[in-house]
Amino acid sequence: MEAIFLFYRYLVENVRIRIVGADSMISEISIVPIQSSYSLDNRIITATVLNEEPLVMKFDQVLSDDECQALIESASSRLTRSKLAYKEVSQIRTSSSMFFDANESPFIVAIENRIASLMHVPRSHSEGLQILHYEPGQEFKPHHDYFGPHHPSSRNNRISTLIMYLNDVEEGGETTFPRLGIAVKPTKGSALYFEYFYDDPRINELTLHSGEPVIQGVKWVATQWMHRQPI
Repeated sequence: MEAIFLFYRYLVENVRIRIVGADSMISEISIVPIQSSYSLDNRIITATVLNEEPLVMKFDQVLSDDECQALIESASSRLTRSKLAYKEVSQIRTSSSMFFDANESPFIVAIENRIASLMHVPRSHSEGLQILHYEPGQEFKPHHDYFGPHHPSSRNNRISTLIMYLNDVEEGGETTFPRLGIAVKPTKGSALYFEYFYDDPRINELTLHSGEPVIQGVKWVATQWMHRQPI
């Protein structure tokens, strides 16, 4: 697995070099190799490609029911109002959330290692695992996950996202990509993956997405973001 990580670290860094010198769109290899299934931690994770460029995939059986419940219970007493990239509270994002600390517990480390293997980027490139909670009416309006050129974090920008659904939502709460015509209903244990490391910024812009308002029930998700370089 370490050899795979080293290869994909080279791939990501090589793409960065190509971006610096490129002035036209070129074909790029996705970070995650496209397969119908992935064998990780003695489980088979099945995959469905929803869009090829930018790559958007739906994974099933990423987390067990017990793991979903454990993440919810570990986070529930630590939630605060979610904020935007510049740490401001906004009606654009009305959920509550928290971050787990690095190496917080063996359980969190095991989950983050599985995520890193699935996303094909070393865990050292990841932010802390974030848990989000949405009550009825709460949402995250259309946005991009990567940072704009004037944000300090753009020097080591995000390159990919994995959203893991920790419960079934009775109604609403879909993750939608309005420019791609994609809507994904939260399903317990499943995950949504997408990349935005491309040379052509027009492709990255297609990853505009939103968390639609929850209509009935509540919504719990865990989100992992990967960066181009170690954090």
